[in-house]
Amino acid sequence: MSVDFSLDYFALFGIPSRFGIDDAELDRAWHALQTEVHPDRHASLPDGERRRAMQGALRVNEAYTTLKTPLARAQYLLELAGIDANVIGNAVMSSEFLIEQMEWREAVEEARAFGDVDALEQLALRLRMHTDEVTMLLSEQFDDSRDHEAAVDTVRRLMFLDRLRHDIDDGLAALDD
Repeated sequence: MSVDFSLDYFALFGIPSRFGIDDAELDRAWHALQTEVHPDRHASLPDGERRRAMQGALRVNEAYTTLKTPLARAQYLLELAGIDANVIGNAVMSSEFLIEQMEWREAVEEARAFGDVDALEQLALRLRMHTDEVTMLLSEQFDDSRDHEAAVDTVRRLMFLDRLRHDIDDGLAALDD
């Protein structure tokens, strides 16, 4: 096995280290690496080499999942820049952001309380559009201006939107039962 697992995820797949990635290019690189490191390919090797192949397959899958998901990719880019994404939650949030969170939460809770599937579906649609806007902003901040400080705040927004998406999905699932 000739894969260097000490490389960062972008280098591992041979793609540019940036937020805006070509999903098809990532998919092709993942398939190529998976073919090389898949444990079945190494089943006849000694235990140590089989374990290394299994660890390699896990690393490739972890890297792929991280880069495929915009929030995880943004957090990883911050990590590569020396910014601990887990500390983001301790930062001061703007009043605009706090108000936005409260409005979204109230709308979701109200729709859930009334069992309003249509309202939840409309919120989900609005949320997808808003998430797309925030994701485009992250692309500009990471790739164009290289403004990691601004990206930290935008990642926080995306983290909130991701949690909100889960809440809406949970509400819809509860109403489907």
